[in-house]
Amino acid sequence: MKDRSMQKRLQRIAALVLKETTQLLRDRRTLMMVFGLPLIELFLFGYAVSLTVYHIPTAIVDQNKSPESRDFIRALVNSQYFDVTETLQNQDQIVQEMDAGRVKAAILIPPDFSTRLETENANVLVLLDGSDSFSVKSGYTAASIVTQNYSIQLTVEKIERAGAAAGPLQQAAVMPITSSIQVLYNPDLRDLWFILPAIIGMILQSIAVVLAAMAVVREREVGTLEQILATPTRPIELIVGKMIPLLVLCLIIIGVTLGLGVFWFGVPFKGSLWLYLWLSLLFIVSSLGLGLLVSTIARNQRQAHQITQMLMIFSMLLTGLVYPRGAMPAVPQFIGDLIPLTYFIRISRGIVTKGVGLTFFWGDALALLIYGLVVMITASFSFKNRLD
Repeated sequence: MKDRSMQKRLQRIAALVLKETTQLLRDRRTLMMVFGLPLIELFLFGYAVSLTVYHIPTAIVDQNKSPESRDFIRALVNSQYFDVTETLQNQDQIVQEMDAGRVKAAILIPPDFSTRLETENANVLVLLDGSDSFSVKSGYTAASIVTQNYSIQLTVEKIERAGAAAGPLQQAAVMPITSSIQVLYNPDLRDLWFILPAIIGMILQSIAVVLAAMAVVREREVGTLEQILATPTRPIELIVGKMIPLLVLCLIIIGVTLGLGVFWFGVPFKGSLWLYLWLSLLFIVSSLGLGLLVSTIARNQRQAHQITQMLMIFSMLLTGLVYPRGAMPAVPQFIGDLIPLTYFIRISRGIVTKGVGLTFFWGDALALLIYGLVVMITASFSFKNRLD
């Protein structure tokens, strides 16, 4: 009797296993997610995620213009950490280029550099953009190492020229170059000042995409979407009616998160609040459009959730939220360009941390505007075609 009961139980379990296996094998999208996502993460972490930033865009102010100053600049470039992209005349121009985001580091060589190399200690000024945490840390370390190695090289040459004379030897033993490193916008290197403007954007995008996708998919899944469309309501009116409450909710969220960041965590807000809110509105519209596009792809809430999870992983790794985009190959950078958070992070850090205006990041604002229009139009047509 017990054997027969156990046999029936095993048969029921086997039937359930067969049913679930068949259902899982038929769900090709879930299978692609299950097998594809780990591979994507592996390649992203292997190729795109790097905490050390090489080829930092660097401005040079060479007020000495001597063979010695050019040798020092060459040593910086040969280290692979610095790429000279701008040659400027003074420190004010450096600040302007950093505000615009065109350079992340700058080297200022004084007029008496070559003279002080021979007589005493020469000093160079290294300026770093404190709004980019990883570039600062890599640039800080690299500048110190390059300066030290170059000083050792010059010291060896001095000792060889000095021969055995005690006086010249003592003079040669002094390091001929020192670097004064100054971090702009975030002099204490507080990670929260760097990460908070980006985290606000990540929270906004996640909420907007998930809510927009789920709002439409849930209606379709429970069958109420067809009932609504049986009324005189048009698809575009349905989309706008669903997006407006979500837009208001996201604006409330950005007010709460920004207020907590400034008044509770003490992150200074240096720019225009109105400009920040207007550009945040543009970013929210783009994110809602992306969520609507997800809803046209997903057939049910589970698939919508899986797609938004994958989008969140891409956003964390490829948009500059944590890891520097400058260290990534071209393909991961291109994928990051397809996510609105990439543009908003630069806008948010520019306004919050640097206090700059629209002049310095109008390209990112224009990209968000075009992105929002394209994704909204695409999602609306896809949504309408699917309903038809």
